[in-house]
Amino acid sequence: GLAIALLCGGHVLLEGPPGVAKTLLVRSFAAALSLDFKRVQFTPDLMPGDVTGSLIYDPRSANFQFREGPVFTNLLLADEINRTPPKTQAAMMEVMEERQVSVDGLARPLPDPFLVAATQNPIEHEGTYPLPEAQLDRFLLKLTVPLPTRDEELGVVRNHHHGFDPRDLGAAGIRPVAGVADLAAGREEVRKVTVADGVIGYLVDLCRATRVTPSVELGASPRGATSLLNTAKAWAWLSGRDHVTPDDVKIMARPTLRHRLRLRPEAELEGVTTDAVLDTVLAGVPTPR
Repeated sequence: GLAIALLCGGHVLLEGPPGVAKTLLVRSFAAALSLDFKRVQFTPDLMPGDVTGSLIYDPRSANFQFREGPVFTNLLLADEINRTPPKTQAAMMEVMEERQVSVDGLARPLPDPFLVAATQNPIEHEGTYPLPEAQLDRFLLKLTVPLPTRDEELGVVRNHHHGFDPRDLGAAGIRPVAGVADLAAGREEVRKVTVADGVIGYLVDLCRATRVTPSVELGASPRGATSLLNTAKAWAWLSGRDHVTPDDVKIMARPTLRHRLRLRPEAELEGVTTDAVLDTVLAGVPTPR
């Protein structure tokens, strides 16, 4: 998912309970691709300038100097983004969309590539500021990070018993396997992936079907359709193909669209999930041959 977001120039929302290695996942990904990495813990008292940077008075020069915020990096982990007030969230979203910071009338571009991996806890709602639909729509993908199976958890605990230190990625065997130039080349190859008209029609029909589903109050927007096109192209390229198949669209439909749907309150009370809605839509829209 993170690789697809980088290839498409998008951002990722990671949702999962605390302690399932979301931070370790993002740090390891950055290390494997030789990307600069920074982390911001979002809190109720975090101000926009704490994230984007601000003007600081320098008494030696008697001028204001711009001090870069943590967004000036390749991969930013925005930890618990739903714990900070809407004003700071909005500043973060603006940076994600514009890929620059504007202070005192001067635009300062962010490094390229630039990826935000934002996390939120789906269970704890006290003291949080849920992201509105317009801001959720800015994320290319929403990935769920579940609790591990028993066998997976046994492996984690055994590794820690044998000396695994999540702070020392080098000792864990994580080495750079690609760099910024490789990513740029990959993006160019993804752009060349072809999509038949029938497949484009299929993904558009999927998105339109979400808008007329009874349990859905707000369906996927046209931005959702273009995002699904891009993620399907990236998945096809990573799978070694130069064209998109309907199966590529099906695989990427849930992570690309799940956060773009708003359920009706009565559907939520009945335990309906956006993934269940997408499963129904995928089963109901005819697949092109």
